[in-house]
Amino acid sequence: MNLKNEIRVSPEKPTIYLVAITLVATLGGLLFGFDMAVISGVLPFVKQQFSLSPAAEGWFVSSALVGCIIGVAFAGDLSDRFGRKKMLMLSALLFLFSAIGTASANSYTLLILARMLGGMGVGVASIVAPLYISEIAPATIRGRLVTFYQLAITAGILVAYLTNAGLLNLSLNYQHQSLGSLLDYMVIKQVWRAMLGLGVIPSLLFFTGLYFVPESPRWLIQQGQQQKGIAILNKISGVAQTSQDILQFKETPAKDSGSYKILFTKEMRRPLLIGLLLPLFSQFSGINAIIYYGPRILNDAGINISNALLGQIVFGLANFVFTLVAVWKVDQMGRRPLYIIGSLGATASLFFTGWCFYSGATNNIALVISIILFLACFAFSIGPLKFVIASEIFPTSIRGKAMGLSIMVMWVADTIVGQLTPLLLGSAGAAATFWFFSGCCLLSFAVVFKLVPETKGKSLEEVQNIWTGH
Repeated sequence: MNLKNEIRVSPEKPTIYLVAITLVATLGGLLFGFDMAVISGVLPFVKQQFSLSPAAEGWFVSSALVGCIIGVAFAGDLSDRFGRKKMLMLSALLFLFSAIGTASANSYTLLILARMLGGMGVGVASIVAPLYISEIAPATIRGRLVTFYQLAITAGILVAYLTNAGLLNLSLNYQHQSLGSLLDYMVIKQVWRAMLGLGVIPSLLFFTGLYFVPESPRWLIQQGQQQKGIAILNKISGVAQTSQDILQFKETPAKDSGSYKILFTKEMRRPLLIGLLLPLFSQFSGINAIIYYGPRILNDAGINISNALLGQIVFGLANFVFTLVAVWKVDQMGRRPLYIIGSLGATASLFFTGWCFYSGATNNIALVISIILFLACFAFSIGPLKFVIASEIFPTSIRGKAMGLSIMVMWVADTIVGQLTPLLLGSAGAAATFWFFSGCCLLSFAVVFKLVPETKGKSLEEVQNIWTGH
């Protein structure tokens, strides 16, 4: 193949093949969201089933987070060594074993072990899925396709809330009827098993679909499998790739440059700082305070929510709908404008939320509107763009490891915020809590305004050249 004779024709629309690959990869995001959110409906039943103490209840919830950290710890390095596709398949198997294990566990210990497997699947998927999508996507639509991963997470959260509510309703309606011995056991007598067991369906779809998707072409070229990588790129985009892009692949050393020390070179300091701060601020934005403690906060404000699951569905639906704005605009407006607008909007809405609590103006629709506005701003900026930007800014040889560090920061920050939020609500009050998160959103705006370049429309190699000055 004569690389110099290749012609660059950047597609404005994704091919059917590329859409199919992306949909399969984003199933990892759907499972991510489902696994983390399904616990909200399961917890009361598991607590009663196994007579859990407060400490055991907390461990049941946080065991998945421990699994996440374990998964993140090895996924980045192994994806650089063995490829993105193999790690995605491992993630699918972990989700599958977790769904089967949690649904059939006859002891608290087995339930915890199965939850940790699911957490490991989340950890692996949270790194490798957006990484894989960024490496298969043409530069003109890369932001949109990576944002689909965040959309899939919000869809998984919404699916978990809906299925929890639907299964609970089914269980209550069939208390005095028989659906068969297995369904009586799984749905009517111990409905939490069906809530967790539903994860088997998307897990099987994810694993099966991965058989038909290719390995990351950039990873293949990095490993010296140039012809195979170029063939996949051509099939994905429908056109030949530029000789400049391929030569840039070839110029990237296959060995030695893949060590962690490259991240601490002068050229990589800025992207490393971006890759660590964006996921940190995404958790300190207050999103988990809304998702996890929203019903409690509204109840404390005097707003009666008769059905907690309904309240969760409303928040989950808002998060999903406004993520579509990011999908629509990320490759038109660019990363910087969306993030800047969203972070300023999140700052203002959280400040107003705190003011509502401070002034006592909580028994009206203004409080609910301000929370929904925050969810909207988060959903089209701070939430999805951390994945988009982090998956773009590192060299191919170190991208998996660097994403591992980035996502590790996200999960550690998630743990800290989960512990910090109830303490802040109890000691400082809701107003100070929301003002604290508002200040964090303002800091995230400052970081993006100062450090993050616009990467819209640039190839991954062109983004890398921003740091090297080429």
